[in-house]
Amino acid sequence: MDIAVLSGLIILVMLVIMLVAGMPIAVALGVSSICAILPILNFEATVVTGAQRIFSGISVFSLLAIPFFILAGNIMNKGGIAVRLINLAKLVTGRAPGALAQTNVVANMLFGSISGSGTAAASAMGSIIGPIEKEEGYDPNFSAAANIATAPTGLLIPPSNVMITFSLVSGGTSVAALFMAGYVPGFLWGLACMLVIYVLAKKKGYQSTSRFTGKEALQVLLQAIPCLLLIVIVIGGIIFGIFTATEGSVVAVVYSLILSLFFYKSIKLKELPQLFKESAEMTGIIIFLIGVSSIMSWVMAFTGIPTAISDGLLGLTNNKFIILLIINILLLVVGTFMDMTPACLIFTPIFLPVCAALGMNTIHFGIMMIFNLCIGTITPPVGTTLFVGVRVGNVKIETVFKQLLIYFAAIFIVLLLVTYIPQISLWLPGLMGYV
Repeated sequence: MDIAVLSGLIILVMLVIMLVAGMPIAVALGVSSICAILPILNFEATVVTGAQRIFSGISVFSLLAIPFFILAGNIMNKGGIAVRLINLAKLVTGRAPGALAQTNVVANMLFGSISGSGTAAASAMGSIIGPIEKEEGYDPNFSAAANIATAPTGLLIPPSNVMITFSLVSGGTSVAALFMAGYVPGFLWGLACMLVIYVLAKKKGYQSTSRFTGKEALQVLLQAIPCLLLIVIVIGGIIFGIFTATEGSVVAVVYSLILSLFFYKSIKLKELPQLFKESAEMTGIIIFLIGVSSIMSWVMAFTGIPTAISDGLLGLTNNKFIILLIINILLLVVGTFMDMTPACLIFTPIFLPVCAALGMNTIHFGIMMIFNLCIGTITPPVGTTLFVGVRVGNVKIETVFKQLLIYFAAIFIVLLLVTYIPQISLWLPGLMGYV
């Protein structure tokens, strides 16, 4: 049997068995990778090389951005940002049909991009807007579906940790270019869901009667500007070369601390140690996962697994559209049972060579992959954002999932547009000179 096929089967079988058995994914990745290389190298050489790969995998300066963006997100989550962004979103959506649900979408896009977390957006926005929607006669399943369907948009709209992870595993793709590339797909996702809400709300008769006076609108805008400035300062600084993504993450922490401690006064100094602890725990999980995945990347490169898969897919057909459709389907399936970071770490080295052979830009591929994996966060059985949204909305998963189907249809249409129209992802990076 070909060594690439043998190693691939060992990794696949062991990984599935260990994940089904409840093994932590980092451990499952490391053990399956080491077992896959044992037919070629002796045990001592395998263990020593594996340890070296873990160390070299996390000894990357750009990875420092991840703990700081996590910390900044945690500070903003508890810093009174959500209410101000919701008020701004209300101002934007006005009195459109289903205005409160439309507000939820805009707020998810804003808050998700600031916090860098779809689950945080679903939790914060659902818990605040949900009760208001219920008071105005909205069906709780309708409200929860709108919240869940749009919570992942903030993972596409920068700053986004998964984009930093993709940059690392893809061989150094520009983080700034990836950040720029995520804006249009993220906004299209949100707009598609807003169109669905418009149609459904029109049918159900959900019409808002609230209206802001000129003075109230100005007050809402002034209160939200400091929150929005975080995105402007961090992303603007990275794009215009004032600082790197890593330095930008530190700026985000300092800015969010000043905003929460002194401007909004929504966090007390005694609460900071707990925030630091939570951020450190989350960082440790992600960084260890990245380190262990370096073993798998090395094993796959050493045994030629990506080349074998690439040859196999390209051998099926030479039609670029069909191959990209197959990759999308595979990524959608992967996203249903695997979190975004490990999925990105595992499947980028497998599918990137295939897409490169088709002439696909690495930035375009990264956005397509992240878009697919974002969908996985709102689909069972492992959709963390789905379960958070269901819990916050106090609804049953089987009833809300029926309502989500029409949103999935709209999101899949956007996914196909992102896949087959490269300029959707590449227009902004090209405008900024990254492509």
